[in-house]
Amino acid sequence: MNDYYDVRLKEERLNEILAQSSKSSFTFVRGSIADKELIKKIFSEYKPDLVINLAAQAGVRYSITNPDAYIESNIIGFYNILEACRHSYDNGEKGVEHLVYASSSSVYGANEKIPYSTDDKVDNPISLYAATKKSNELLAHAYSKLYNIPSTGLRFFTVYGPAGRPDMAYFGFTDKLVAGKTIEIFNYGNCKRDFTYIDDIVEGIYRVMRHAPERVIGRDGLPVPPYAIYNIGNSHPENLLDFVTILQEELIRAGVLPSDYDFEQHKKLVPMQPGDVPITYADTSALEEDFGFSPSTSLREGLRQFAEWYRGYQRPHF
Repeated sequence: MNDYYDVRLKEERLNEILAQSSKSSFTFVRGSIADKELIKKIFSEYKPDLVINLAAQAGVRYSITNPDAYIESNIIGFYNILEACRHSYDNGEKGVEHLVYASSSSVYGANEKIPYSTDDKVDNPISLYAATKKSNELLAHAYSKLYNIPSTGLRFFTVYGPAGRPDMAYFGFTDKLVAGKTIEIFNYGNCKRDFTYIDDIVEGIYRVMRHAPERVIGRDGLPVPPYAIYNIGNSHPENLLDFVTILQEELIRAGVLPSDYDFEQHKKLVPMQPGDVPITYADTSALEEDFGFSPSTSLREGLRQFAEWYRGYQRPHF
């Protein structure tokens, strides 16, 4: 609930969850995962069987201007989650059965081999954000090995949808177009992104969380780390210029923009930004093989859902 972007949007999301949940099924605790004592208290009180950590400071460009936020949340915060999972087994307790956490396609850096596979070497991050997410994977592996904690990391590929992050391109573009401003399209429109609709991300998490990596003993008599990594992406990278064309069409269809909107007068092609990569492309074969699932929502369908949501929640609503 920090102020990385408009807190009122976060409050809207939270209120929607509260409205759909009974007090027995959902409890919201306002705090930071970087607060170790708070995390210890929550684990002690609720004794979770399953932990899904989606708390992180996101964004490649923001990591250049505000690196402290990434160390606090993505490194210290994630360490606190791991420590809490470790100590959940103290005194013979059953403890955490599965830790699922968000990684990112950013860990692939400028990898030229596509599509990106979880078997690829990812030791050369090109942003602090990417380095922190790779660090999460390394820390989780170490804790899985040392303490036999089943953990699964999910590398998300450009997640979008209704009520999403305003700093993401589709949302920021929409805000600017509605305000009559000019949008900047990076790398002169030659970027390709594997856009993944939020419902596909949720479905992927739901399937993965119920099947923890198996705890087994190796030939050396020691536990084999119950550890896994999966890509969750649409496996269909879209050219950025095609993306903004579809976005424009869906915003007009939803009535967010007028039918005669002169899009050409409101776009500007600019160079690549530091930390960005020219293409993201997920190999989701492992996800499909192990869970029978692969994201499939088309970009047009997803942007249509976003445009219809935005029609009712246009800034300056917030």
